[in-house]
Amino acid sequence: MNKEEFLTSLKELNIAFNDEMIEKLEKYRQELKDYNEHTNLTAIKDDEGIYLKHFYDSLTIVKAIDLNNVHNLLDIGTGAGFPGMVIKIFFPHLDVYLLDSNNKKTTFLKYLAEILDVKVNIINKRVEEYAKDNLNTFDVVTSRAVANLRVLSELALPLVKEEGYFIALKGNVEEELKEASDTIAILGGIIHKQETFYLYQNEGLRNILVIQKKKKTLMENLRPYDKIVKKPLKK
Repeated sequence: MNKEEFLTSLKELNIAFNDEMIEKLEKYRQELKDYNEHTNLTAIKDDEGIYLKHFYDSLTIVKAIDLNNVHNLLDIGTGAGFPGMVIKIFFPHLDVYLLDSNNKKTTFLKYLAEILDVKVNIINKRVEEYAKDNLNTFDVVTSRAVANLRVLSELALPLVKEEGYFIALKGNVEEELKEASDTIAILGGIIHKQETFYLYQNEGLRNILVIQKKKKTLMENLRPYDKIVKKPLKK
């Protein structure tokens, strides 16, 4: 996907944009490539791959939710800022939090936010640690292919507000969804929506799974990471 094709795709996704947003995205692309030469941020290094598999892929979240009606958003395992930083550029009203346990990646994000003059909250912590002080906080928690959906759901749902949404951006999700169904239900989640599609020019299957949270999480519901991984929640 080249720049012109990306701009066309924005219109197809009904995302409003202006020259300033595109200029920031261009700086983002260049800074990502330059920084990646000395610090491993992404395996995708060519311009067309960055436009398609980082920028466009991040913004497909709008197929599943109207971000204009969202106040705050947490992106867990954000890496080099996908999808959270890209979302912030095109939806500047959002109070965006970018969380990653990798110090090298959060260092890049702090540098990038300054270069782009974008106000985001950057947190260098593990999700389960961050959750202890931030239960039931966010309208939307999102994550792109960070972990198995069962594990990811138990990490993410405690951070979501009651009636808020956890949105997982995945490839093929059907088997993971079967394994995660008990965990999602026990944590008060219901499957609100699932959007299945192929990326531009059939460059891979994508699923966006929207899980709505119907009850608050209590502190005693939190489990350490090793138990989350080794002992699935069962009804």
